[in-house]
Formats: sequence, structure tokens, C-alpha cells
Amino acid sequence: MTSNKNILFALCLALMAMVSCSTVKDIAYFQNKVVNQPEKIDKHAGIVVQPKDMISIVVSSRNPELVAMFNLPVVSYQAGGELIAAGGYNQRLMGYVVDEQGFIDFPVLGKLSVAGKTRWEVAEMVKDKLLQDGYLTDAVVTVEFLNFKVSVLGEVQSPGTFVIEGDKVTVLQAISLARDLTIFGRRDNVSVIRERNGERTIYEVNLCDVDMFKSPAYYLQQNDVIYVEPSPEKARQSTIDDKKLRMTTIAISSSSLLVSVATLITSLLIK
Repeated sequence: MTSNKNILFALCLALMAMVSCSTVKDIAYFQNKVVNQPEKIDKHAGIVVQPKDMISIVVSSRNPELVAMFNLPVVSYQAGGELIAAGGYNQRLMGYVVDEQGFIDFPVLGKLSVAGKTRWEVAEMVKDKLLQDGYLTDAVVTVEFLNFKVSVLGEVQSPGTFVIEGDKVTVLQAISLARDLTIFGRRDNVSVIRERNGERTIYEVNLCDVDMFKSPAYYLQQNDVIYVEPSPEKARQSTIDDKKLRMTTIAISSSSLLVSVATLITSLLIK
């Protein structure tokens, strides 16, 4: 009997080890990583300006009065959301909205083609034009994105849309903004949905594989959507919970019907 108990105990331990290994395999990131070995990182050129983007362009010079005509005003937001003059809280620079053809209407210089350029290329273009047209010889131009945002949906702790400062964010950083995947999120099949130049592309990113760093979706672009698919276990659990809810609803409805019928019969008998 003792021998049988030992065999049963050993089988239980083996089964628990197998389940544990399977669980780690399902949720661990970068499972085939190589440690302590430097790896060359591909240069990230930065995102490019697209139609409907909003960008800020600030021109600076030793002559502040001269550059004033090239800069949009700074505004603040009231509690009701209406724009008011600068001087309150939450000040921000007004931006240029890129039209469908990829142009912005810049003060004095007129229409400028900015679509397809990085923010550094736009800054260099504005600086060169100011110099060539004889307006400023010492201009310093700074360009920033004002509406760079990404959305994270599905099996994450805090799904939502997140505004990104700067012009560089990775799929891992976006997931961290959503407080990581839940235990039921599939690490091996994260979708990145991207719309660009009138086309929609869906990329698959495997967080368990270090090759994810080579994916064209590793560095995100403006308005990318990340979707984390639920695991089969979560799908089965949702199906079971839905069946339980339906059965409970049916039971409550049946009980209510029986009570109503019993009340009706009782009232008839009393009469």
C-alpha cells in the first residue's frame, strides 16, 4: 500500500511539473533570448508626418519680435473646454493640421508640403526657407507631434488610448502603458493594426520570440491599434460563464412563472 502511495505521489508531482512548465511556456516573454551578448539595434528613423496629423512648429531667433509672426499663439483650456488666451493653467501651443494633400498653411511662407517627412526634415525645410527668403539667418526650428496616440485593446490590465510624447514608442512600451497583459492574454499572437496611405495592414507580433524586435510593427506609428487575443482557456471560461448566466436566468424566469401560477390558482380557490 505504501508503495502505491509513493507511486501516486510521484505521478502527482510529475503532473504538477508538466502543468507548471506549460504555464511558463505560455506566458514568458523572450523565451529564446541569448543573454550577455550584444545585438545590433536597427536605427529608428522616426515616424513621418501623415495627412490629418497635428504638428507644432516653433521658430526661435535672437530677435524675438521678428520671429513672432512665424509662431502660433499659446492657448489654455478652460474647465468647459473652450480656448482662452494664454496665462491660465494647462498651456499648450496651437498646432498645424496636415490636410489630405499633405500640406500645412504656414504664416508668411504659405503652403508647405510636410507629408512623408520626419519632424527633423520638416524643421530643416522651414529653416532653409526662412534663410532663402531672407527672413532669418539664425533661425532655430523645433517640430513636435501633438496627436501621436496608440490604442491597446483586449486582454490587458488597463485598455485604452494613450497619448505619446515624442515620436518613438515600441509595442512593449505601449503594452506597459496598459499595465501589461492579463494572465489570459496570448503572448504569441499580438495584433498591431495600422492604417497608412489608404491601406490597412495587420501585423502579428510574438512576444515570446526575440525576433519580435525585427518586426515592422515593433516601433509603433500614430493611431496604431494593439489587440491582445484571449487564450483558449479564457474563451472556454467565458463560454461556461455565459451558459451559467443563461441557466440562472432561465431558472429565475421559471421560478417567477411558477410563483405567478401558484398565486393565481390560490386566488381562484379562495373565491
